[in-house]
Amino acid sequence: MTGLHLRGVVLPEGGAPRDLWVVNGRIRTRPVPGATTVSDGGYLVPGLVDAHCHVGLGPRGAVDLPEAVDQALANRDAGALLLRDCGSPLDTRPLQERLDLPRVLRAGRHLARPKRYLRYLGHELEDPADLPAAVAEQVADGDGWVKLVGDWIDRDTGDLAPLWTEDVLTEAIKVAHEGKARVTAHVFGEDALPALLAAGIDCIEHGTGLTDDTIELMARNGTALVPTLINVVENFPSIAGGADRFPAYQAHMRDLHARVSRTVAKAVEAGVPVFAGTDAGGGIAHGRIADEVEALHRVGMTTERALGAASWAAREWLGFPSLTEGAAADVVVYGSDPREDLAVLRRPSLVVLRGRIHV
Repeated sequence: MTGLHLRGVVLPEGGAPRDLWVVNGRIRTRPVPGATTVSDGGYLVPGLVDAHCHVGLGPRGAVDLPEAVDQALANRDAGALLLRDCGSPLDTRPLQERLDLPRVLRAGRHLARPKRYLRYLGHELEDPADLPAAVAEQVADGDGWVKLVGDWIDRDTGDLAPLWTEDVLTEAIKVAHEGKARVTAHVFGEDALPALLAAGIDCIEHGTGLTDDTIELMARNGTALVPTLINVVENFPSIAGGADRFPAYQAHMRDLHARVSRTVAKAVEAGVPVFAGTDAGGGIAHGRIADEVEALHRVGMTTERALGAASWAAREWLGFPSLTEGAAADVVVYGSDPREDLAVLRRPSLVVLRGRIHV
């Protein structure tokens, strides 16, 4: 086969249908003689992105490699062809060698403190001063991202509390940036955010405790937010329900859950870069990127912006071009315009990953 040929409306540009060709796993915008037409009509969307998931993680910790493959396949079949893995206890580098699986950007292990995160998931530092050195190790071992645990319940105080001081964070994030890596942090509450933002964090995960002041600071600095809305909506009530021993924490989690839609809507309105991530891998099944896109739309994003948060905008943020000359041929084809009906995202008619067809 000389190549593949696809014709349809190319998003995000829209307009009249046009032609794309695929040769050796790359997009071509000029005719390729002898190419086989595999799609004629519909909408051509740059491969979807789940910007926060955990390939290799299950409800009880690390899964085996075959199960991690199944997780990756669930994402691929849903059209999510680029995954930012936000921390996994499993070494998922073997998945990166398979051409039939989505591209995976690994953030390595969560960096946490003893008894201040899920015990089977993170790398725990006894001395918080060791954070910069631990970040350096994660930079060397990862794919351009490092994941911190910004806050978690402190059992001595009975509520969410920061894990790190601003001076340690500043040095750690400096180390990451010098190593050409970006840093993100799990944050549920309010108190950890000012120090993380002052230290130059690149992204906030969840962000349920954002306030007007921290939203303004994120917008000014261009700090990204991945709110993982389906995880917050579905899992916060059960987290709170199991915390009867810590009534302040319990009430706090319920309050964060109750106002998450307003919180994220304010961030969207303020111009914070917001991207779609499901938090799949623990309590959320893989392959649910369409649910997260719809959730972003419900809190105030236009359908086009919500789709972009899981496609072209997210790809640009992560350093991957969309459907341009020479770009990787990662394309999802839909029979009708997903900007008109986001439910269409659940019914891809064709998935092309690295130039290979997956229906």
